[in-house]
Amino acid sequence: MTLWCRTVQKVAHNSRTPFSQTTSYYHTIQAIPRECTGSRVSARDRSQGRIPAVVFAHDLLDKNTDRRSPSRKQILSTERKQIHSILKSVELPFFCSTTFPLQIRAGSGSSVLLDSGKVLPIKVHRDEETGRILNLVFVWADDGTELKVDVPVVFKGVESCPGLKKGGYLKSIRTSLKYLCPAEHISPKIEVDVSNLDIGDRVFMSNIEVHPSWKLLSKNEKMPLCKISATKLENPEPAVM
Repeated sequence: MTLWCRTVQKVAHNSRTPFSQTTSYYHTIQAIPRECTGSRVSARDRSQGRIPAVVFAHDLLDKNTDRRSPSRKQILSTERKQIHSILKSVELPFFCSTTFPLQIRAGSGSSVLLDSGKVLPIKVHRDEETGRILNLVFVWADDGTELKVDVPVVFKGVESCPGLKKGGYLKSIRTSLKYLCPAEHISPKIEVDVSNLDIGDRVFMSNIEVHPSWKLLSKNEKMPLCKISATKLENPEPAVM
């Protein structure tokens, strides 16, 4: 058996390149408050080129109500054109692992700033038939706040991978990994270098090098993330999300 351990040393790192920094600060999401809620109000907002949204503190997700802090929940609407522009630039699935500045203004085009801060998108609701964005859900991502983030895995070095050159194929077992991350250290992706992997080699979750403050939320760190297989199955098993 090929000794995979010789090839997976320092194969991955969390990407804290200009990708995460310039995208976050270039796109400051503009939003305005919504005084009313409901399906009719949301439909009206969408007809006016806006997307209903909500932003709240991360501890509202905590099932233990005793640990919840005073709510900072805001019911908002965002500009559809701006959100589409951001999605075109950042691309899914990196949108939900990238933090953005948010400014809440008194009204569309208003100079009056009601609130601002850094947010992390956690949900994009789409119409199942048309794919149109219906709603957005954000969580406040203040520095020092720990958030659960599904960080997408991206493979690099595929063109120079020895195992692939020999006729093998890269089997992706996990497309993302969930971590508990301080908001200031959230990264849009994890890059896994497969340029030295041979047939039979695997990369395990425990081999992934990320920021020391990150905590992997998995019960089995020995589960493989990917492997180089000798032959490709006709009906391969789907990757685990």
